[in-house]
Amino acid sequence: MASPAELAAMRRAIELSRNGASTTPPNPDVGCVILDATGATVGEGWHERPGRPHAEVNALNQAGERARGGTAVVTLEPCDHTGRTGPCTQALIAAGVARVVVSVADPNPVASGGAATLRAHGVDVELGVLADEAASANARWLIPFRTHRPFVVWKFAATLDGRSAAGDGTSRWITGKEARADVHRLRAAVDTVIVGSGTVRADDPQLTARLDGVPAGVGGLTGVEAATGDRTVDQPLRVVVDSAGATPATARVRDDQAPTWIATAEEVGATPDGRVDLTKLLNQLYERGRRYALLEGGPTLAGAFWRAGLIDRVVGYVAPALLGAGPAALADAGVNTIDAAIRLDVTDVRMVGADLRITATPREHRKA
Repeated sequence: MASPAELAAMRRAIELSRNGASTTPPNPDVGCVILDATGATVGEGWHERPGRPHAEVNALNQAGERARGGTAVVTLEPCDHTGRTGPCTQALIAAGVARVVVSVADPNPVASGGAATLRAHGVDVELGVLADEAASANARWLIPFRTHRPFVVWKFAATLDGRSAAGDGTSRWITGKEARADVHRLRAAVDTVIVGSGTVRADDPQLTARLDGVPAGVGGLTGVEAATGDRTVDQPLRVVVDSAGATPATARVRDDQAPTWIATAEEVGATPDGRVDLTKLLNQLYERGRRYALLEGGPTLAGAFWRAGLIDRVVGYVAPALLGAGPAALADAGVNTIDAAIRLDVTDVRMVGADLRITATPREHRKA
């Protein structure tokens, strides 16, 4: 059973794991704390971005020789394979760690097996410590493996009275330039962007990630990596949910700046009313290796995703403006009474320029 010091260290590791939330995709968010043989904290670390040392290695580097005979407290089972970095299991063994406390087993078959390897080398391993809390913090990594679909973030922008556009249909620009730049950071972190054909016809968005003056383009630098020059990252796949295949040939999403999939009901599979089956769509994206999707469609598509129970996180940008008329940010979500309201847990609130950004999680998805 985990000691009080180990429980406190795990809570700290979970907190550390959140530091990489915007930079680690497609890798998991992981935090690690090293305790010496007396139970004192001697090292901390988190996974900062793909290609960089993992959380365990960062924490071990800080701890140095003080890790020998101590305990590593980590939010995700240490990896047991060689990718762009070496196995964390071997780093822990080489450091002489005597015990490893883990929250959640890694569901990725490529990286799993770390606990067994550590035990085979005489390291005491305890799994499942504060598992619910750690799973919630790392839901973006865990949910795809457990549901065989990408983790879905619904992004919307609205006025203070909940309007996504004015009465005449105009919607540029509800939010300020800082919020719009923040959306590009969201796009840079995901591997898929999803919109409906109605949004494409109305707004003709390009749906590429453009940050810090770096031009869009497949294989071009994007997101945080664009700012650091750390490595090249492909633009997210642009998916247009288009039941009838009516996306205009001249639409900007058909340009060569990023890959695009026009997902029709005939190709994906249809619901009884002839629309694209969204669950099948996400399953097919998973089969294509897609794990992290940003839903940027209009209120109708967003409502359909909510009705299907396919949204895992909400990022809402609220502008200090009032319209009094025009479409709402969300259409029919299958809620007919206040008792059936979709309740959310707010996880972050901050100002982005003049606008308010709210991040929240549906309560039924708190546990990955």
